[in-house]
Amino acid sequence: MSATPQRHRRARRLTFSALALTAGAGAMVAAALPAGAASGGGAAKSRTVDVQMLSFNDFHGTLEPPQGSSGTVSERQADGTTKAIPAGGVEYMATALRDARKGHEYSVTAAAGDMIGASPMLSGLFHDEPTIEALNKLKLDVTSVGNHEFDEGKAELRRMAYGGCHPVEGCFEYGKTFGGAEFRYLAANVTDEKTKRPMMSPTFIWKKGDVKIGFIGVTLEGTPDVVTAEGVKGLKFGDEVETINKYAAELDKQGVKSIVALIHEGGLPASGAYNYDCDAPGAGAGISGAIVDIAKNVDPKVDALVTGHTHQAYSCNIPDPAGNPRTVTSAASYGRLFTDTTLTYDRQTKDIVRTPVTSPKPVQKVVSRDLPKAGDMTELIQRWNALAAPVANRPEGYISADVPGRGSDAPEKPLGDLIADAQLEALAPADKGGAQLALMNPGGIRADLAYKAAGSEGDGVVTYGESYTVQPFTNMMNVVDLTGAQLITALQQQVSGPVNGPSPKILQVSKGFTYTLDATKTGADRVVVDSVRLNGAAIDPAKTYRVAMNEFLAGGGDGFTVLKEHKNKLVGASDLDCFNAYLNKSSAAAPIAPPAADRITVIK
Repeated sequence: MSATPQRHRRARRLTFSALALTAGAGAMVAAALPAGAASGGGAAKSRTVDVQMLSFNDFHGTLEPPQGSSGTVSERQADGTTKAIPAGGVEYMATALRDARKGHEYSVTAAAGDMIGASPMLSGLFHDEPTIEALNKLKLDVTSVGNHEFDEGKAELRRMAYGGCHPVEGCFEYGKTFGGAEFRYLAANVTDEKTKRPMMSPTFIWKKGDVKIGFIGVTLEGTPDVVTAEGVKGLKFGDEVETINKYAAELDKQGVKSIVALIHEGGLPASGAYNYDCDAPGAGAGISGAIVDIAKNVDPKVDALVTGHTHQAYSCNIPDPAGNPRTVTSAASYGRLFTDTTLTYDRQTKDIVRTPVTSPKPVQKVVSRDLPKAGDMTELIQRWNALAAPVANRPEGYISADVPGRGSDAPEKPLGDLIADAQLEALAPADKGGAQLALMNPGGIRADLAYKAAGSEGDGVVTYGESYTVQPFTNMMNVVDLTGAQLITALQQQVSGPVNGPSPKILQVSKGFTYTLDATKTGADRVVVDSVRLNGAAIDPAKTYRVAMNEFLAGGGDGFTVLKEHKNKLVGASDLDCFNAYLNKSSAAAPIAPPAADRITVIK
């Protein structure tokens, strides 16, 4: 297959990016360069030219500044302490990117997936058309797909890329047809099960003058584990390393020697501070997680890796298979950061010079809310907010204080408890399924509930727009039969098997369901089996229980394979409908207080 992208019905901008060359060749080139050649300056065309690559990831349709702790970044101070810095919002991001490009003749903007999906209501209500419009205005050039690009299935993803109005809801703005993306979506490791061909372009060659840069885009091989079965129906997700190496060889044969991999898979740095230096002396491993093994095995032909998925900030050097350092970056999430990388392109070798002298370390830059707002983005937000207002501003309930959710680092999140309680109450009646307990996946909690939210609806008011932002998937609820043994296995799968890792996915549980996690032990042994109780009674492995959960979990999502062994499924209302009904009923007399989060006891 040709690495040249398929023809697109819309004109594409030509921008430019260069990456990190295989160090063996880089060292030889560096030795041969004349003094000052790497500066990119001078009247005559120099041997090398500096290229700016701006990159970000996991935007998730966050057009307005994210709420609560999801709207800050942690900054390490000189004395070793950290400080929370408010960040994010596309009005500020547009200004930041435009300012960063000033003075750079060669600049490319790339992303590593999850641009859309799991979006706040302003974007999600309109199937993320507002976000694609905003990304066009940001002059994004290319992105890989991420798992959330498949939330609404492959046909809807293609609509995002190529345009057209929604097949059911039609055009959202009178007289306007959605035009689609002006940037390129890449999905090299996502193939159609029938044709065996990539469902979208695997690579993109960006050209400017005599410079050619190849991009390869992949999502994590485990995407089917974190997306509903319907969203990935008919698709196969291949190994990230094998796919990248295959297309790197193809690009190389076409004479494209400078290559960047955009990978929607990531790692976990040793510090949560965006300005943590994972390459500093004494930093140790600096970073862990899936991206480390990927980076160590991706062909040296690939010069830099832009990554995502874990919502972390890092800029690290990880040795390639030849033992040479290679830049691996990620810029947190929700548009709070972007990474500014300088890449030195050698016109003679057509590759990137990968040496410390010619390749300054990438810099993480905060999208500060002290910046002036970009007027075109303000207009965009106001326009879509006007369309959403009749639904978005409807009060659903009241809270007495912040209810931490996505922004909480604790295994048990107060908002997770609140959501699980809402699901249990909605589905406990016999005619609704007879649920005895509810389980909620933490990844489905997309925000905090802030007591004093943005806007003027009043402190403590939870609007439809805010509840939608917390649970944007509108998954249908299921009530199923599980044995006590299967329930215990599900708890064990939190800390062993497919979902085990540096950041295990701890299920949120409804009131009355309690157990203990012993962090001093390893694997499945972390779950203290004798502690698992429902309304004070020990779970009986042989007994059958009625359990409420969303359709994602019921399908074995997030690697909870035992949950899809259920029987006697009853389909109920959507998770969002259950949540809003609970907010309305439970706060009728008094605002809802944040749950105590005392259902999971952790022994450290």
